[in-house]
Amino acid sequence: MEHTVTSLPAARRPGCPFDPPAELIDARRHGPISRYLFPDGHQGWLVTGYDLVRSVLADSRFSSRKELMRHHPTIDMGGIEVPPAPPGEFLLMDEPQHSRYRKPLVGKFTARRMRLLTERIEQITTDHLDTMEKAGPPADLVTAFAKPIPSIVICELLGVPYEDRGSFQEQVESFLSGEVSDEDLMAAYIGTQNYLAELVAVKRANPTDDVLSDLLDSDLTDEELKGIGLLLLAAGFDTTANMLALGTFALLRNPAQLAALRADPALTDQAVEELLRYLSVAKTFMRTALEDIELGGRTIKAGTTVILSYNTANRDPERFADPHVLDLRRQDGGHLAFGHGIHQCLGQQLARVEMRVAFPALLNRFPTLRLAVPAEEVDLRPETADIFGVKSLPVTWDA
Repeated sequence: MEHTVTSLPAARRPGCPFDPPAELIDARRHGPISRYLFPDGHQGWLVTGYDLVRSVLADSRFSSRKELMRHHPTIDMGGIEVPPAPPGEFLLMDEPQHSRYRKPLVGKFTARRMRLLTERIEQITTDHLDTMEKAGPPADLVTAFAKPIPSIVICELLGVPYEDRGSFQEQVESFLSGEVSDEDLMAAYIGTQNYLAELVAVKRANPTDDVLSDLLDSDLTDEELKGIGLLLLAAGFDTTANMLALGTFALLRNPAQLAALRADPALTDQAVEELLRYLSVAKTFMRTALEDIELGGRTIKAGTTVILSYNTANRDPERFADPHVLDLRRQDGGHLAFGHGIHQCLGQQLARVEMRVAFPALLNRFPTLRLAVPAEEVDLRPETADIFGVKSLPVTWDA
């Protein structure tokens, strides 16, 4: 009998936010693809298997276009017309529009260029660890460490003036958190857009050494540059901030793995990849079939919405041995935490550098770092948030 899932998201077990919701794991046990009944009655599909998720991401017959995403996994959209993605926000576009925006950026985010940022990221990390140490325990690792590092890095990449960063970061956090009212979210979103529009105008008049200024010689309009800035901001801040906080939480709950990382700095790169696989903070994405497509023995009809579950794909027992175990020495790599195909995360090398610097620096500075509250009391972000993580992570150490 064909398995059907009727609701997303589902809550995670208290004190154990690292595993996908039980309903998704159960769906994967029934097979790599299940029917999904959307709140508006649309009969779609939920893909939970690694190979099928990867296949969809590489298949241009599955569209990323925003205007085709007429069905939401948790909200009855009532048949409303969805507008196309704003200029520059290429994550929700297909070819050739997607490449027009992405191609000028590729050279700005190469592994080599991101490695050149390492020294600056090390300094930012050290500054925040110094502040934490000076203030003494306890601390909220989210506000003291996990958020500021990627926030400062992305502000510097975009060329946000130092004096604007406080208010700018506050606005950005409001619309990315998924925890404010619709009215406040919209106000923060519009405020961020307005600020980026002003920033682009400033760069036109006085270019500086940053990504937005580098793009001024292209044929991109100011409106398109604003959209690119917004996309880079959302992708470059929230995901890494939640990886740093949730990753630290996972390490503290796996003391043998934490000890191994402390003892062997050469393990850092491998540890980052395993944490990316294990946590998969960017949980789900959607695609729309442009034509009838055979997938996993099913026919996906044209116009059907498909939900791709990254966190279950990265826990697929047919791809990863003991997938629910955090193993920093794992050899079976190839996770989908950054996606796959033409939409694979542009800033993945930046995220890797930030994590490779931040995790060892934190653990070495505070050898006795531990949770300041029981694990069950750590406040999780709602499953409705696009990016999963913790709202706060109270930690302490022996001063």
